[in-house]
Amino acid sequence: MRRFDFVTLKLFISVADEGRLTAAAEREHLALAAVSKRISDLEALVGTTLLYRRPRGVELTPAGQAFLHHARRIMDNIERLNAELSEYGEGVRGHVRIHSNTSAIIAFLPQDLSAFSRLYPEIKIDLQERVSSEIITAVRDGLTDIGIFAGHVAAPELQQLSYRHDRLVLMTPIDHPLAGRESIAFNEALAFDFIGLQQDASLQSLLNEQANLAGKALRMRIQVRSFDAICRMIHHGMGVGVLPEQTIYRDLGDLQLKSIPLSDPWAQRELVIGMRRYATLPATARHLVDHLTQHHQNEDTLYRLEASHRI
Repeated sequence: MRRFDFVTLKLFISVADEGRLTAAAEREHLALAAVSKRISDLEALVGTTLLYRRPRGVELTPAGQAFLHHARRIMDNIERLNAELSEYGEGVRGHVRIHSNTSAIIAFLPQDLSAFSRLYPEIKIDLQERVSSEIITAVRDGLTDIGIFAGHVAAPELQQLSYRHDRLVLMTPIDHPLAGRESIAFNEALAFDFIGLQQDASLQSLLNEQANLAGKALRMRIQVRSFDAICRMIHHGMGVGVLPEQTIYRDLGDLQLKSIPLSDPWAQRELVIGMRRYATLPATARHLVDHLTQHHQNEDTLYRLEASHRI
């Protein structure tokens, strides 16, 4: 038993999670042959079969279930050990990796990270912009310490904390037939052409889902990769679009646009901070999570109250 290595334990957990050796190999960035050999060597070491090989993947044997339970506990203990030692090593020095969606990067993170950097100037922040689905995968696979993504995207394997709330609005040209409305239900706008984000964006998935629930098709005319591009297309009369309210305020002065609050309950969105486990984060990452979840609760509460009065 003392011949176990942590790479193989982590690999076995990935195989159990994915149910396929190929998917586990991609997740761990290993060749399929190397994964197969490591699992075979592991079974030889423990003296029993841990996986049933099926045509469409693998399943855990009873021994495999027991091994998985202990493997998870061992890897959790290693992560907790690293987190606790970081308190004694570099303390509040080091770096934190963050993956975030566009909404948080535009609307909230600039001021939040700036305030954090003033408190902890020796902590380097590595921030990357990703769509919510990619963020969840990166957190799960240990490619980033924390992720900030839309709360409606399922991530049951992650521990989540509330970060901020935002509101979705319908953007139209200033001379559009809907521009005079004070608020509007999403299904009322479905008669018009839409400008939206790429298909893998969580906001685009949400809009497609709500259109389907309304029994209508979302008439996508153009799909782009940024909120700025959506606003500029709308300004030139190419269609309408749905955006988080706090991401478009800076465009309204230059472009002839009208922002109309959506009256649908789902238009009040939550942004969450996701992590594998708070207790196993490095000390530097825990400092950042604490900062993000505590420093703007009053402002967020005021924003939600104001939003509820406007709708």
